[in-house]
Amino acid sequence: MALNNNFDEILTGRRSVKVFDENVKIPRSEMDEILTKATLAPSSINMQPWRLVVVESEEGKAKLRPLVQFNTRQNDSSAAMIVIFGDMRNYEYAEEIYGSAVEKGYMPQEVKEQLVERFVTGYKALERPAMNDIVKVDSSLMAMQLMLVARQYGYDTNPIGGFDRENIAQAFGLDPERYVPVLIVAIGKEKEPGRPSYRLPVDKTVQYF
Repeated sequence: MALNNNFDEILTGRRSVKVFDENVKIPRSEMDEILTKATLAPSSINMQPWRLVVVESEEGKAKLRPLVQFNTRQNDSSAAMIVIFGDMRNYEYAEEIYGSAVEKGYMPQEVKEQLVERFVTGYKALERPAMNDIVKVDSSLMAMQLMLVARQYGYDTNPIGGFDRENIAQAFGLDPERYVPVLIVAIGKEKEPGRPSYRLPVDKTVQYF
């Protein structure tokens, strides 16, 4: 498929779509490409705490449907509902992340050893609310990048914050103590165009000192 690499068009053309074309499915290989690009997003000390559950099957959608409250239109019509969780024990991947950086020549071994010890020790010492804040900020950065990459591939999205946060992890077999829900991104091809929306001018939202 021809990709749209006009960033201004990608940025200004994004809309929150509520009703998608039910007949459009996203091939697994293409979804993997989209998610690979989305997960190039930055994260605190590169711990990449986002964990994604791509709900695309009829069975998965049926399981998700009672959990998405007033967002069943997106669930029923989208190609997929991407449920984004934050991993509260993301530091367990530190050795793999930084070890791979050494193998690829991104950093020397001695630097890796210093960083892993410092970062893992620091992350383990955090209180739960502090780690919760980190994984939600980082996962939200990835979610925004995901929505823009989807536009590059010709798909539309809708970020969803209204869902049953208490039960969604367990519904998909995840440990709710470890995996905290952040956001759901519906993805597919629009059937009903999303509405444009007003943005406050920068003089209302920005201060310079």
